[in-house]
Amino acid sequence: MPSATDGKRSASEVVQRIIGIRDSKAPDAGHLTVSPEHFAGLVASVKCSEHDLTRAAYVLP
Repeated sequence: MPSATDGKRSASEVVQRIIGIRDSKAPDAGHLTVSPEHFAGLVASVKCSEHDLTRAAYVLP
């Protein structure tokens, strides 16, 4: 494994963490990929009631 002094990065240093979000009722519809920081912001905004969660965004057939 390269050391920090030889100018190369190991695989563990360049791996980025991501979070995948999908609709469990429509798993084939794809997913969103967000960073942990953006996901934390989404969770915080939901907890603060910044979103109207009383209506469905769409209705499944």
